[in-house]
Amino acid sequence: MGTINVSSVVSKAQIILQDTTGIRWPELELLGWLNDGQRDIAVHKPNAFVKNVSHSLAVGTKQTLPGDGVLLIDIVRNLPNGRAVRIVMREILDAQIPNWHSAPASGEIKHYTYSHLDPKTFYVYPPSNGGNNVELVYGAAPTEAALGGTITLDDIYATALLDYVLYRGYSKDTEYAADQNRSANHYAAYIATVSGKASVEGVVNPNMTAPANPNITPNSR
Repeated sequence: MGTINVSSVVSKAQIILQDTTGIRWPELELLGWLNDGQRDIAVHKPNAFVKNVSHSLAVGTKQTLPGDGVLLIDIVRNLPNGRAVRIVMREILDAQIPNWHSAPASGEIKHYTYSHLDPKTFYVYPPSNGGNNVELVYGAAPTEAALGGTITLDDIYATALLDYVLYRGYSKDTEYAADQNRSANHYAAYIATVSGKASVEGVVNPNMTAPANPNITPNSR
């Protein structure tokens, strides 16, 4: 959750749009674009809004993310005992324990498997008895921001959100060549900021400098 006021981003957009009274671009319209921008950032960078929660598992192997989940990032440990949970390739479980989906249920899981092709679903082994919790880390859909509140994403995305609002604002008058160019320039700046943040994370990553586990590639968890 950010600390920058939504009204601050909207006001900056109004100043740049030269519409501080909100005649051409009403505040609520700009707010709608800001919320569109938050969701769009989550598409380009799914870890832009991450939650770390205690999650109750359903009975069996098949599990689903919470309702606001976009994709799974990690399952850290069992709760409350703290036993670590490790990711494993499903092909390994299928080959070594063909009947793992019908194995005896347990109150403590050891492994999970996940496919990005089905991002809201994951599987656990042994099957859960429905009475255990895990520490779950997942990318969530940003909640709607309000004019009287703060932006949902971290403050570092405020500039990107401003560029997104301006991109949408100028696209309202694309019959004018100047506004077409302004719209395109702000969209390019927005994409550059979001993609640049993703590139930096790939370099400034503790997993890249930690002693290597030969069985795990960086970021495989």
